[in-house]
Amino acid sequence: MNSQIVKLFGLVIVLYALLLGFTSYWSIFDANDLKANTANRRPLLEEQRIHRGDILASDGTVIARSVPQGEGENKIFVRRYPQGSLFGNPIGYNFVQRGRVGFELSHNDELVGNKTEFLSLLDKIQGHEQEGDTVTSALDPQAQQVATDALAGVRGSVVAIVPDTGEVRVMVSNPTYDPNLIPDHFQQLNTDQSAPLFNRATQAGYPPGSTMKVVTAAAALDSGDFSPDTTLSGASPQQCGGVSLSNAGGDQFGEIDMTTALTNSVNTYWCQVAEQIGPERLFQYMDRFGFNQKPKLDYPGFQLATSGVFDDGSLLDAGDAIDIGRVGIGQERLLVTPLQMAEVAASVANDGELMEPRLWSKVTDSDERIKRLDPERQANVMSDDTANTLTEMMTDVVNEGTGGAAALASDQVAGKTGTAELDPAAGINQAWFIGFAPADDPEIAVAVTVEHTTGQGGTVAAPIAQQVMESILNG
Repeated sequence: MNSQIVKLFGLVIVLYALLLGFTSYWSIFDANDLKANTANRRPLLEEQRIHRGDILASDGTVIARSVPQGEGENKIFVRRYPQGSLFGNPIGYNFVQRGRVGFELSHNDELVGNKTEFLSLLDKIQGHEQEGDTVTSALDPQAQQVATDALAGVRGSVVAIVPDTGEVRVMVSNPTYDPNLIPDHFQQLNTDQSAPLFNRATQAGYPPGSTMKVVTAAAALDSGDFSPDTTLSGASPQQCGGVSLSNAGGDQFGEIDMTTALTNSVNTYWCQVAEQIGPERLFQYMDRFGFNQKPKLDYPGFQLATSGVFDDGSLLDAGDAIDIGRVGIGQERLLVTPLQMAEVAASVANDGELMEPRLWSKVTDSDERIKRLDPERQANVMSDDTANTLTEMMTDVVNEGTGGAAALASDQVAGKTGTAELDPAAGINQAWFIGFAPADDPEIAVAVTVEHTTGQGGTVAAPIAQQVMESILNG
């Protein structure tokens, strides 16, 4: 065979393989992103003829439903959101004009009744019209409202998780939006400087402040090299990473143990702990808690942010030049999502086991067959002994330390406050509280953060957490 013909044949084969590869990627591996692209309206146009399933809250409250418009071959279904802005984030929206986001996107297959090719063919043979399934979320409407009201219009987020199942009971991002307004007011919402379409719970990266000391404590205690009785100097200031570090308010402590250091959130103590365990170990435990990767939430990937140490948008690891002492106290270039910090609290509450977070609870098809959530373990973060020890220390934070405003009248609360200084000269902070209750038999874990406040974690975020936990435990 002529060599030129052989070369031409080879080129054709290569080009065909590339074409096959790209089309396979678009249609299979990148299918979700393709469907989410607002420029790709074909799936939306096709699916508006399907009676899309309802989305329910945990108590059966209707969050989203479809209503018919037109008749005969012109009949379509349009989405309505009876609860308005209460679930704007995280449920999202589904409209032909603007595509779909949030829970509406991540559970689209169930909501439009997509099945296997065999079952779909069987339905067509039997003359059945495609119909969406009802998807029940784990979200608690009462607690969602309590969290929204407690934020009182300020920018911030609240996430509450059931520790032993990973079910998300509360996901509030404020400011929020009313999904019913999306078709006619999307441009206005999208350009609003307060960013209501941005889900702060899953997308926003904030400095965690002293809530990060829970992660540092877990790594230190689980290593076996530290105990609650380990003493170090709490003097202020001290050198941390070659730079002077002070305690909040310049507070002075002598030789103190770890429990005292967590109760009083002593920066200089925890810097020493982080430096002694080193970057490899601290990053190992960060990985176990879910840092340095996107959360395993049933939510669109483009609406999930990774928590970790960043430099110009690039994620750093233990081998990079990092001030590990300041990472250990929630400073440096560490950025976290509220969801991530709720997972930190939930891991301690669940005897050291991190469960994959889930917004859905069950799916009910048109024949009333029910598929329920089967909780999945994401990681064994620490031993149960370490988790129990850390729980006792975090209980002291609420009973005797900076987290007193999160205390409940009927149950012990384990928690940790955090106050990240955003503008020290102006006194502007990022306020945090993470914790769980009851401390001896946890039912709910919570993370609260408030943006650009002159208050502190113990005065601003802890009271919000207290109201949310009380609502869930007494609801």
